Amino acid sequence: MSAARAAALAACVVALAGCSLTRTHPQAPAPAPAAVPPPPANLESVPDAIPRQEPRSAHGNPPFYEVMGQRYTVLAAADGYLERGVASWYGPTFHGGSTSSGEPYDMYGMTAAHKTLPLPTYVRVTNLKNGKSVVVRVNDRGPFVANRLIDLSYTAAARLDMLREGTTLVEVRALTPGVPDDLSRSTQAPPPALYIQAGAFADERNAQHLVAQLQSAGLASAFVMSPVAGRSRLYRVRLGPVASVADFDQLAQRLRGLGIRDARLAND
Repeated sequence: MSAARAAALAACVVALAGCSLTRTHPQAPAPAPAAVPPPPANLESVPDAIPRQEPRSAHGNPPFYEVMGQRYTVLAAADGYLERGVASWYGPTFHGGSTSSGEPYDMYGMTAAHKTLPLPTYVRVTNLKNGKSVVVRVNDRGPFVANRLIDLSYTAAARLDMLREGTTLVEVRALTPGVPDDLSRSTQAPPPALYIQAGAFADERNAQHLVAQLQSAGLASAFVMSPVAGRSRLYRVRLGPVASVADFDQLAQRLRGLGIRDARLAND
């Protein structure tokens, strides 16, 4: 867990009551490490979270909230949510502290933090580097670091084999309790290539105009992906391929410098 996340949470300004983050005072010091029990003997044997019907948490689900000047809108429902991006993890510094839902954070549980999914939500997270996959329960808010999609517990990160690197490219797909989890819909092996999507347009001319802008700015890998019959009617502007988190961060930073702030990993 980086110091940046601690600082972000400490500076969190919640727009509406109901988002219970205990690390909200702007002058509060970074939380002291809690007394953490030793990890289970075999982290690989810790089972996935099991999706079940639960009421929406009374805390952590305002219509929107703000962190460091950035507004986040909480989704009304998780149905159909599928996104690719960068996963990080958080551990001992926050163990035993309160999550946004009000529950204590257990670094050895199968949980996660997400900025906009309803609390709680169950998601399948697949490491796009090695194909490993876990199911976690989202009960916290974050990560509030640029380009990060989801923050995993220590155990979930261990099972995805991402502890050493600290981050990895993942696919996050929401699960519906009571509906069979079709593993074939998740990426079960590293895909041949990953791309950043910089925009999507109904008019091909607008897509080509953006590509020209990107290429003139030195982003030679930009191209237009034409609509796919039965899947999309949009012309999508993409860059890549992206081989690592470092590649993703570098491209995303360059796009932000060009005014494109919502670039993300393509999920189709």
